[in-house]
Amino acid sequence: MNTHLQSPAFLSDDFLLQTETARRLYHEYAQAMPIIDYHCHLPPDQIAADRQFENMTQLWLYGDHYKWRAMRTHGISERYCTGDASDWEKFEKWAETVPYTVRNPLYHWSHLELKNPFGLTDVLSPETAQSVYDTCNEQLPNLSTRTLLRHFDVRVVCTTDDPTDSLEYHRTIAKSGFSVKVLPTFRPDKAMAVDDPRAFRAYVRKVAEVTNRDIRTLDEYLDALKSRHDYFAGMGCRLSDHGLETVYAEPYLENEIKIIFDNLMLNWSDGLHVLSPKDNLKFKSFMLVQFAEWDHEKGWTQQFHLGALRNNNLRQLRTLGPDTGWDSIGDFPQAVALSRFLGELDNRNKLAKTILYNLNPADNEVIATMVGNFNDGSVRGKIQFGSGWWFLDQKDGMEKQINALSNMGLLSAFVGMLTDSRSFVSYSRHEYFRRILCNLFGNDIENGELPNDVNWIGQIVQDICYRNAEQYFGF
Repeated sequence: MNTHLQSPAFLSDDFLLQTETARRLYHEYAQAMPIIDYHCHLPPDQIAADRQFENMTQLWLYGDHYKWRAMRTHGISERYCTGDASDWEKFEKWAETVPYTVRNPLYHWSHLELKNPFGLTDVLSPETAQSVYDTCNEQLPNLSTRTLLRHFDVRVVCTTDDPTDSLEYHRTIAKSGFSVKVLPTFRPDKAMAVDDPRAFRAYVRKVAEVTNRDIRTLDEYLDALKSRHDYFAGMGCRLSDHGLETVYAEPYLENEIKIIFDNLMLNWSDGLHVLSPKDNLKFKSFMLVQFAEWDHEKGWTQQFHLGALRNNNLRQLRTLGPDTGWDSIGDFPQAVALSRFLGELDNRNKLAKTILYNLNPADNEVIATMVGNFNDGSVRGKIQFGSGWWFLDQKDGMEKQINALSNMGLLSAFVGMLTDSRSFVSYSRHEYFRRILCNLFGNDIENGELPNDVNWIGQIVQDICYRNAEQYFGF
């Protein structure tokens, strides 16, 4: 008698769903919910042009530093990542790498993206590379950027944009009558990046040029940036975003900040003025408060992506530039600065809706408890512990974020998943998240830890997948 249980098929319709209740929650409640992608890095020019991709490499591998890191680790030359190899050669090397990514989220993501939208269930390998490449390429003429967004039932896309961006492509998209809202997000990191005085002065000049005004003083700089904030609002913007190691909350006097700005803008005979570490923090803290107050005035949501240690490999940074795969998790202290920053805004009743994304899993409980300090009942889930981000938007990272939020807050008020991606097929990550979420709830029900009320839990699942975000952002 054979007592061995048959292993489930890889990537079946019940992928990651371990119980019958989990399967019901996913298939009956989560699967068909639309998507609000409230934070991503999709290029708006490609949506405006309704770009079609010549081949699968252009759609799948261009700009994807997740895949590049894996390929490099597997021993693949940089020529096949960011170099001058042909598109087919790059795809072939990725297919060579994929079998060795087992237990890395790339293995799941890649095969989910082949299954949806391409309908392929083949495991990608050197043996299947040519057939997968050809089959996907044959479908690409019917899969432009806009048809992909419609295919995944995306209702809103919030891109990530510098204050000096013209937003011309957002205007083009809006005028075209495209059914998906494509809205900008105000990301003013460069506006307070005084670590490099030369680059900061160049940025101030760019702000002056875009706003058609002279900028000599701090007040003139703030007025110019505020005009861009107003412009973004007029273009439908509902969110700001900041990518920081930690929130800046150094005490300062406004007169000190004016002097710091004046010194930065002066021509020094011995070169550019370099700030002391304390003055650097004071200036950034001041600017962060200005942006936060503007967000509150407009009813926006401010987002903080915390904890990345960027550009660790200086040799490769010089060669390839930023955002090419040389970043990692940092171990920065978060609690004290967050408490001071959020607390001072709240004390003056100027704390906007806020999402905190944490990159270091050691800080999950810190963030989960911090958000509870400032949820004042004015807005449901006003301060959010954001979804697993970057290195943590994988099964283990998502489960840890969900569990920390569940244990110390209200998972039911969570605004759910986002892509944080530059790829138009990354919406499979929403499916991944939804399957993980339903599996956790399903296991709790079947373990007797929650009542067997699938309809009620199913409604909470739908809220997390879509309705909470729709209400929270006012879409």
